Amino acid sequence: MTYTLPPLNALRAFEAAARHLSFKRAAQELHVTPAAVGQQVKALEARLGVRLFERLHKQLILTAAGQSYLPGISDGFRRIADATAQLKPQGAVLLQLGVHGGLDLRRLGLDAFRAGNAEIGLRVLQPAGLHELVEGKVDVLIARSLGHHPGYRCDRIHGETGVDDWLISPEGTADCPEIVSLRNWLRRRSSEAGLAPQRSPHRIGIV
Repeated sequence: MTYTLPPLNALRAFEAAARHLSFKRAAQELHVTPAAVGQQVKALEARLGVRLFERLHKQLILTAAGQSYLPGISDGFRRIADATAQLKPQGAVLLQLGVHGGLDLRRLGLDAFRAGNAEIGLRVLQPAGLHELVEGKVDVLIARSLGHHPGYRCDRIHGETGVDDWLISPEGTADCPEIVSLRNWLRRRSSEAGLAPQRSPHRIGIV
């Protein structure tokens, strides 16, 4: 059987906006801009051929079609989340870590982190950058940057200045236990092993 489905990102934008009745709060949850949420919802409405929201001055209201559509979409996401949770090791919290392509993973000692944090199922995507973090492909990112990204907590891994390696996580999830554990591990690893980056005079900007 072939399922005819709208784009997943558009459905996520609609579901979050419908729960919050706010593009701004939906954007904060999904770690994108309010404009991006609005564009996704508009594209979904165009595809479905119905209006899902009434956009009033400083107020968002579900139309009758939106009210009818929301329960099924929310239930679908819950079922996907439950099915995904069943795939995780018993008691493990999955943490997706993105790492920029210029960093040697051996310097992070992630095998030792996994051994000392059996409750965290750590997976690594390399190379990865801000795009993967914004799109939700990773939960937290080690990026070569200056450490200034509105809406994200940026923690320097090394105690130096200028362009460096930073642990970047959305403000809304920056204090989750698994991210805190990783942050603390990287700080200890940096101080104990001296993880100063190998610099190049031509390496500037953000990876």
